[in-house]
Amino acid sequence: MVEASLQRSVRDMFWSHPSGRQGPWAVALVVLLVCSGLCTSGAALAQRPRPFQIGALTASWGPTPWVAGLRDGLLALGYREDQQFVMGVRFTQGDLAALPVAARELVQFGVDLIVADSDHAAKAAQLATTHIPIVFAGVGDPVGMGLIQSFASPGGNITGVTTLNLELAPKRLELFREIVPGLQRVLFPYDATEAYAAAEVQAYRDAARRLGIVLVEQPVRTLEEAQVALTQIGKDAVNGILKPRHSSLNIPGFILEATAQRGIPTMFDHTWYVEQGGLASYGVDGRAVGRQAARLVEKILKGTKPAEIPVEVNSELEFAINLKVAKVLELTIAPEVLFRADRLIR
Repeated sequence: MVEASLQRSVRDMFWSHPSGRQGPWAVALVVLLVCSGLCTSGAALAQRPRPFQIGALTASWGPTPWVAGLRDGLLALGYREDQQFVMGVRFTQGDLAALPVAARELVQFGVDLIVADSDHAAKAAQLATTHIPIVFAGVGDPVGMGLIQSFASPGGNITGVTTLNLELAPKRLELFREIVPGLQRVLFPYDATEAYAAAEVQAYRDAARRLGIVLVEQPVRTLEEAQVALTQIGKDAVNGILKPRHSSLNIPGFILEATAQRGIPTMFDHTWYVEQGGLASYGVDGRAVGRQAARLVEKILKGTKPAEIPVEVNSELEFAINLKVAKVLELTIAPEVLFRADRLIR
C-alpha cells in the first residue's frame, strides 16, 4: 500500500479531472503524489522567479506509480521539496478523449514541463505544445507513434523512457496458467477504439494458442459496455481475466471488482493493481520507470533540450502475487512459482 513517507507529503496541489470531478480511486491515489517542491544548487533554478512547475498527465484516476516514481527519483537525486519545484496532476478517469483537453489545461496553466505516463497521454501532450518540454514514462513505441525521430536523437520537445509490453504477453499468460491450475478460458476485455489493441489481442491470441488456452476476446467501446461485460461474466464462463495495457473505459477497475465480487482470478501488467486486490501481475515496475524518467527531467532542469536527450529503455520486470487474494480464491500455488515471484503481498 502507500508508504508512510508519501503519506506525510500530502499538501495542496493543482491536480484535477478536466471536468473538476474526482474519480472513485482519487481519494486513495492522491496520497501517492502531491504538490512537491524540489531544491537544487543549479544556477538556472536558483535564478527562477517562481518554482519550476511540472504537470503530470494521465488517463488514470489520479497519480500513478510512474508519477510517484518520478517524485521518488527526484528526491533520491538530492532535490528537496517545497523549495523551487512543484508538481501537479491532470487525470481523466479512463477517458482517453479528455486527454487533449487536460493537456491544453496544463499548457494554459503555464507549466514548465509535462510528464506523460502512457502512449495516449504522450500524444495528447505532443499535440498541445511544441515548446514546453515533455518527458514520457512507459510509452511502448515512441518512434512508431511519431513522438520522436529516433531513440538516439528524439528531435522536437520530447524524450522519455520506453518499456516492453507486447513482448511480455506470452510470459504473462504462461505465469497465469502456473498460478491458476486448470486455467483453460481467459477473458481479455479491451477498448476496441484503440489502435494499439489490435496488436495486443494478436499477441495474446498467439500465446494462448501455443499454451492450449482459449482466449475469450471481449471488445468494448463505451464505459457502459465494459461494465456490463465484466459484471455479467461468471466463474462458469472463464477461469481468469487479463488486463489490457491501457486503462481506458475503467476496464482495470471493473477487472478488480471481478476478483473481489465474483472470485475470478486476475492477471495484470503492473504490481499496483495487485496491491489493490488483483491476484497477480507481470510487467515493468512502474515506479522504477518513473525514477528513471526523473534523471531525464533533471537534465532538462539543468538546461539540456529534450531533443538532445536520448530515449532510454526500461527492462526492469516484476512478478507479483497477492497471497491474501489467492487464499480467498482458494488457490494453492506451487512453491516453485512462489519462489520465482519478485514480490509476495501477504
